[in-house]
Amino acid sequence: MSATTHPEDFVFERTVAPIRRTGWGFYAAVLPLLAVIAWGFYAYITQLRGGLGETGMNRPLYWGVYMANFVFFIGISHAGTLISAILRVTSAEWRRPITRCAEVITVFALMFGGLSVLIDLGRPDRLLNVIKYGRVMSPILWDVVCISTYMTGSLIYLYLPLIPDVAILRDKKVGWTWLYRILALGYTGTDRQKHRIEKLIGVMAVLIIPIAVSVHTVVSYIFATTLQPAWHSTIFGPYFVVGAIFSGIAALMIAMAIIRKTMGLEGVLKDIHFNRLGMLLFVMTCIMIYFTFGIYLVEITGNEPAIMDVVMKKVTGEHAISFWSMIGGGFILPAIILAFPKGRTVTGCVVASVLILSSMWMERYLIIVPTLARPRLPMPEGMYTPTWVEWSITFGCLAAFALGYILFAKVFPIVSLWEIEEGKETAIPEVTGKFQEYMPAEKVN
Repeated sequence: MSATTHPEDFVFERTVAPIRRTGWGFYAAVLPLLAVIAWGFYAYITQLRGGLGETGMNRPLYWGVYMANFVFFIGISHAGTLISAILRVTSAEWRRPITRCAEVITVFALMFGGLSVLIDLGRPDRLLNVIKYGRVMSPILWDVVCISTYMTGSLIYLYLPLIPDVAILRDKKVGWTWLYRILALGYTGTDRQKHRIEKLIGVMAVLIIPIAVSVHTVVSYIFATTLQPAWHSTIFGPYFVVGAIFSGIAALMIAMAIIRKTMGLEGVLKDIHFNRLGMLLFVMTCIMIYFTFGIYLVEITGNEPAIMDVVMKKVTGEHAISFWSMIGGGFILPAIILAFPKGRTVTGCVVASVLILSSMWMERYLIIVPTLARPRLPMPEGMYTPTWVEWSITFGCLAAFALGYILFAKVFPIVSLWEIEEGKETAIPEVTGKFQEYMPAEKVN
């Protein structure tokens, strides 16, 4: 496809509409987000001036909401590169309209995941000590290396499929043409250029999968390589990876539903996309239920006093409401909704996804706080209540994440135009050919 060949007018016009003009809806979304971000920034300045004493963190609870945010954002980052890469590698043709929606989530989620660590530090400049004095045996150093590598790979993986689209916008003279001219790198859509782009995307799709898996595995090692009650577990690696994919799919479906509604892309982000992602999310829900059951079964039957103290505080103690809300509202109810075709509608998928994201943030919180409140050392139990500073910064980060996504869609096509056109030109004949290969021969020689 040449750079001057454009997809069907409907898809093109609807996708580039936010780039061409700015309506009242844009300001209605952006201005409240800016207000929340400003309040969060004020809260962070307050924390910088007053120190971590402005938060609810204390001894022995030296982690809290910020670290829950860190694990949560790193988790939903798997929505893009991992899901998109797997769908590309397996040649799932229905992926084409949703790949960029997912890949953008990855980049912004990683940004705010890393930012959450900086916010958690009373002295942000001390992050440099990890690089200066980092020890190879420390999972914190591995975490910095893995997340940095993942961020670099995710940016490349987002940028490569963007090149043909910015070339289309450049030639069409839509929007920020000076920026598109730079980013297009002289792409004109020749067969040679197209082959190179597809080859590079294929290589990155393969490389990004183990990188993504390693990131959340190493995040789990920050917990699992300590001797804290209920953390020292060999299952934490796969459990965190499964939880990341689980929450990542949920984040993707919420983003798709918003894009579909606000941009009028019902004919592009179709019901079938939500149905298939809903089936995938149902499978991940079942896996999460299995892993969660396995973890708590082992902890309860092991009957180690320190671990049982933590577990019972979740099951019947002060965290019981949060724990059972997470199990019932975040795992069981979404599984019931997504198990049936009538539940895998756009509305059903969004409801299930909101429940899942809420419960997965709570799951991260319940991993951190109950354990730190009951250390193995002979010291009194800790108490932790997040302050207005922590909640303000948290909502500020969520607002900034949403704003970044909106601004990206204001500058670049949020749906991959060239991939949809390529699907019409090449995918249909390829699928037809493969189908003929699979079918039994009419004659047996």
